[in-house]
Amino acid sequence: MGFLRKISTNLQSDQELVQSFKKTGDLNTLASLFERYMDLLYGVCLKYLKDEELSKDAVMQVFEGLGEKVKKHEISNFKSWLHTVAKNHCLMQLRTPRNLKTTEFDGERMQFEEDSHLDEVIAKEKQLSQMERCLETLSEEQKLTVTKFYLENKSYHDIAAETGIEWNKIRSFIQNGRRNLKICMEKNAGAEQPINKSHE
Repeated sequence: MGFLRKISTNLQSDQELVQSFKKTGDLNTLASLFERYMDLLYGVCLKYLKDEELSKDAVMQVFEGLGEKVKKHEISNFKSWLHTVAKNHCLMQLRTPRNLKTTEFDGERMQFEEDSHLDEVIAKEKQLSQMERCLETLSEEQKLTVTKFYLENKSYHDIAAETGIEWNKIRSFIQNGRRNLKICMEKNAGAEQPINKSHE
């Protein structure tokens, strides 16, 4: 996104930086680690919040609360863990009343618009929850490639480099995963109970 990115010269691995921060509490160490994934976090926040400025604010809010979270958790994959932290933060933002749209203080009209927007937020949250449940029904390869392609905005080349999966297989996994995801969401729309694992 470029709005906060700096050139990092720290060559330590994510895990080394996590352990260093836990030992020293040095915020510069945490900042070096966080800078690596600001673009990723911005993409995650923009996907959920649908607003550039709100997404930028959300990225900084995630950073502000990151120190305590890192100290409390055992983190084996910082990038994946941070992605989940950002997603949960955005979902909490969507649940917060201050995000409800309002106009001038006009009793009945404002109540109607708040109720209407709340319905939209609830519907969006249910859809996101439904998608997360349906992701769990996919095969491991489909879940991995679909998540990286759609949620992490990775290219086929990036996915191949990170996972070692062949390019043509990535394409197949994504196509089949997307189809199975759509079928699952249509079939189980509104369902609250756990969804059975797909065997395809």
